Amino acid sequence: MQYKNEKTLHLINILGKVVKKFRQENTKTSLNTFSYEYDLNPGNLSRIENGQIEAKITMLWRIAEALDIPLSELIREVERELDIDFSIIDK
Repeated sequence: MQYKNEKTLHLINILGKVVKKFRQENTKTSLNTFSYEYDLNPGNLSRIENGQIEAKITMLWRIAEALDIPLSELIREVERELDIDFSIIDK
């Protein structure tokens, strides 16, 4: 497993929370039902929502399409949820 620093873990957690929030609000379906309806791997989606794995951009794109939102909206919400001074790299 690749080493992840605190900032990366924080970002992964926020992303998962945002994906879960959008899924629950936009579809009102369970993770399993959502995964089945949109041909997503429920195990991977669960791990993404729980901040256990980093999502690939293609998976995020598929999730956004299933939610009927642009990927940019998903990313914007992640940015809103992060601290205003959040930076993933130390400067």
